[in-house]
Amino acid sequence: MTDAAKLRQKAEDQLKNQQSFKKTTLTEQELIKIIQELEIYQVELEMQNDELVTAKEKAELAEEKYSELYDFAPSGYISLTKDGRIVELNFVAARMLGTERSKIINKNFALFLPRNTLSDFNLFLKNIYTLQVKQTCELIIETEGNLPMYVTIDGIVSRNKEICLLTLIDITKRKVTENLLIEAKERAEESDRLKSAFLANMSHEIRTPMNGILGFAELLKEPKLNGEKQKKYIGIIEKSGALMLNTINNLIDISRIEAHLMKVEMRNSNINEQIEYIHTFFEPEANAKKIDLSFINSLPSHEAIIKTDREKVYAILTNLVKNAIKYSNKGSITFGYVKKGNELEFFVRDTGIGIPKDRQEVIFERFIQADNDNIKTVQGAGLGLAITKAFLEMLEGKIWVESEEGIGSTFYFTLPYNVDPEVKKLAEIVVSNVGPLNQVNPITPNLKILIAEDDEISGKLISIYLEEFCNVVFKATTGNDAVEICRTNPDLDLILMDIQMPGLNGYESTMQIRQFNKDVIIIAQTAFSLKGDQEKAITCGCNDYISKPINKAKLHSLIQKYFKQCFN
Repeated sequence: MTDAAKLRQKAEDQLKNQQSFKKTTLTEQELIKIIQELEIYQVELEMQNDELVTAKEKAELAEEKYSELYDFAPSGYISLTKDGRIVELNFVAARMLGTERSKIINKNFALFLPRNTLSDFNLFLKNIYTLQVKQTCELIIETEGNLPMYVTIDGIVSRNKEICLLTLIDITKRKVTENLLIEAKERAEESDRLKSAFLANMSHEIRTPMNGILGFAELLKEPKLNGEKQKKYIGIIEKSGALMLNTINNLIDISRIEAHLMKVEMRNSNINEQIEYIHTFFEPEANAKKIDLSFINSLPSHEAIIKTDREKVYAILTNLVKNAIKYSNKGSITFGYVKKGNELEFFVRDTGIGIPKDRQEVIFERFIQADNDNIKTVQGAGLGLAITKAFLEMLEGKIWVESEEGIGSTFYFTLPYNVDPEVKKLAEIVVSNVGPLNQVNPITPNLKILIAEDDEISGKLISIYLEEFCNVVFKATTGNDAVEICRTNPDLDLILMDIQMPGLNGYESTMQIRQFNKDVIIIAQTAFSLKGDQEKAITCGCNDYISKPINKAKLHSLIQKYFKQCFN
């Protein structure tokens, strides 16, 4: 019974007593008034009770909402004691620390930080309690089995000065992006620096052989020059020309690699034959330096035929053997391969100057030789090994080096052992090499040849190369002239067609000639030795293709190929 009900009951009892004993001091109206006031008081008490219930429900709802906001906030919240012990945290913070919330309570927050950052965190925590103003820091959180997480932490002390509240925000993506941007900037600066040094080196690499070519060509004009000196000067000019051509070829290759224009042409290739050819090619150069050059073929010929890009393998071996000779002044060079599982492991071993440990990785980077602060003792643009590495990546191989200064180096590279099943069935395939390219039959074939060439010097050079093959040579300096000469001389045997000419170019001239002459042999010759030129020339009607600068021996070999009957 409520207090109001008790008072009312008491009043009613007194009224009854009054009526019974007529001894009360209150009148009936006064009692009725009291009862009415008591009823009003009762209603007010009941209203207050309802308000208390509502307030309690609101408080519980607010507490529930607070818990939800705390637990599932996008940021992590952690309450720490002065010594760094965790007394409370939300689910996001637990996820950042990589374990369940119940297992983290009472653990020290420092357990989740790298050792080298503990001093920074301790200072951060100390400043929160000492200065009693908001503090901010960036830290890395490390948890078992998870990647490091970058976080920014805001900390503030509680009112009772005993607890501090930390707010953790994951900034890993931002930091990773910042680091990537920094790395990209550094790479760009490094690339710019190396390319600047490379351009300076290129100037040297081109001017040096040009100096030899132009200088000794000038000396050849001396009227009293004897035969011995003349031969020596010509040899220097040839060597300088070869050096400059090699530099230009490397520049073209690296440009095609950079532009992703370099393609892979897979075909059957006899590795043994390539090894033997490389040995034959470089043996005179090695002998001149008194270096013993040898090779090892570990597979029989019929097992040494693999499907790969023959030209790229040739370029790889050429670069490595050439470098071995360049950086060796004595001793020996051995190269070859062994079969290891599904790979062929090649090696080029020399007893040269060796490579410092700190440069054994960077030598495969582009332009890196241009950045070499050491005194250069040999020429080179620093592109050969970069091209070699790029070619091997295209062929799904890899390259590495083992070297010791003053002792020598061994370069290794691998190629997949891809064998054509049909070829594998054969007992043995012997592919005969063409004889020495500079040897032609002494019989002079009576060929009628047209040289279509707009460059006067190139035309004269080709004419001299062809003197032993014919007595009649027609010349055309435009594509239109070439078509007309061919039309008026249907018995022409051979046309050497320059691709870049005034009027009709070589492709267009060839297509017009093929409309009325299907039999004449047309060999395209051009300075544009890029990928696709050969295929385009063949498509337009040429029989073959030779790139400038034209090698006399290769030109003679092509002529022998198409006019065998003239040499029998």
